[in-house]
Amino acid sequence: MNLPVFSIVILIFVFVFSFLGSFIYGVDAYSLDSSSILLPPSLENFLGTDRLGRDLLARLMEGGKVSLIIGVGSAFIASVVGLMVGSMAGYFRGGVDKSIIAIIDLFLTFPTFFLLLALVSYVNASSLVLIIIISITGWMTTARLIRSESFTITSQPYIKILNIANVSKIKILFKYYAPILAPIYFVSFTFGVGGAILAESGLSFLGLGIVAPQMSWGTILSGGKDVVEIAWWVSFFPGLMIFLVTFSLINISNYLQQLTNQKQIQS
Repeated sequence: MNLPVFSIVILIFVFVFSFLGSFIYGVDAYSLDSSSILLPPSLENFLGTDRLGRDLLARLMEGGKVSLIIGVGSAFIASVVGLMVGSMAGYFRGGVDKSIIAIIDLFLTFPTFFLLLALVSYVNASSLVLIIIISITGWMTTARLIRSESFTITSQPYIKILNIANVSKIKILFKYYAPILAPIYFVSFTFGVGGAILAESGLSFLGLGIVAPQMSWGTILSGGKDVVEIAWWVSFFPGLMIFLVTFSLINISNYLQQLTNQKQIQS
């Protein structure tokens, strides 16, 4: 089994684990048990318990739903915005391109994570809020990549002929640009999912992400930082889930990028 296939298998397992696992493993992720505080992994509690006696396996399943929804949702929005903005800049050029580049450069002036911190500090974080905020700070790289490729497409003779023939600009963008730009979009999307999950985890670790009683892998990881010396499992397992997802997505992104480069060379 090669690395991309292995990564896809891992991702499928993580999604099934998070969204369907609770139907098989019927333990309540919110149930407190003062007699089961910080129990190590055992046959009774497969991944151990946390500081409040809650089952860690059940909490990983519940937290995985939130982390994956935020990751996929924010990456999808950011990639779509980047695709639209980059396509417009590459196609219309001139003043439109200069205006878009100025906006992109303005966003890139601020370090992404500090911009996230600044935005989150003014609102009460929730899944929807984090999706929007992470999207706002994550579309610029995709827009730059799409813009660069769009310039190449715009310079092609058939595009110039279509413009001379007064073919609808929307039709040109969707029929001729979209198929060529699709591989770049999917590469950006897969990278974006991993980056969004890491961003959410970082915010939650700092106490600025998901608020209790909701949970994510980041909040579970943060809850174990004070007891890591005596209860390693509380931080280890949510960290492992974050690692598996981001590692798999990076491998898939690299594979998609290689396929894109091969097609460009062949063409």
